[in-house]
Amino acid sequence: MSKLSDFEITRRNLLIGSATTTASLALPKFSFAQGKNTGQASSVTTIPASAMTEVGFTVNGEARKLTADNRLTLLDALRESLQLIGTKKGCDHGQCGACTVMVNGRRINSCLSLAVMHEGDEITTIEGLGTPEGLDPMQVAFIEHDGYQCGYCTPGQICSAKATLEEIWAGIPSHVTEDITGEIQITSAEIRERMSGNLCRCGAYANILDAIEHVAEDKA
Repeated sequence: MSKLSDFEITRRNLLIGSATTTASLALPKFSFAQGKNTGQASSVTTIPASAMTEVGFTVNGEARKLTADNRLTLLDALRESLQLIGTKKGCDHGQCGACTVMVNGRRINSCLSLAVMHEGDEITTIEGLGTPEGLDPMQVAFIEHDGYQCGYCTPGQICSAKATLEEIWAGIPSHVTEDITGEIQITSAEIRERMSGNLCRCGAYANILDAIEHVAEDKA
């Protein structure tokens, strides 16, 4: 019996030791910082200075600066570093549009762009479009036409909707534009095509379309 117990304990220790060794080999080299004046490994993860960059840009009209990990996405910089949590993290793969913001007037998926790429840029998030006391016309239209249900995709939808109309008014054609040489007409087909990158699990697409058309008609 004692020999069996000794065998089980030895086997258990072997498995624990193997797992620990495998995990440590999988960690990046810079995960083990040297403890101050001790030569012992520290449990604090450090990032080499060469992997950090100071970046400055304007967000919602305000100059902001941060020292960011070169791998930090613009989405995480906005949400985690600047605490602008209106922009949502959905798929984190550029497929749902929940993270849509406007950079220099053009919409982008902020989860696919690195923060350090935007030095000097002007960034507009949902927080920069309006306030509870002074809503943007697109925000008002979404409310009037019930263009949201759970609301998670709504910030990205509204940012994308505003950019969609700006693109049409600027004469930028889409895949479904019939006459790329003349004035682009604001049709349901144009709006649907341009908004196709913004997904809504609640299925409020018809109401979102009505909201965008409403703003377009008021601006005409």
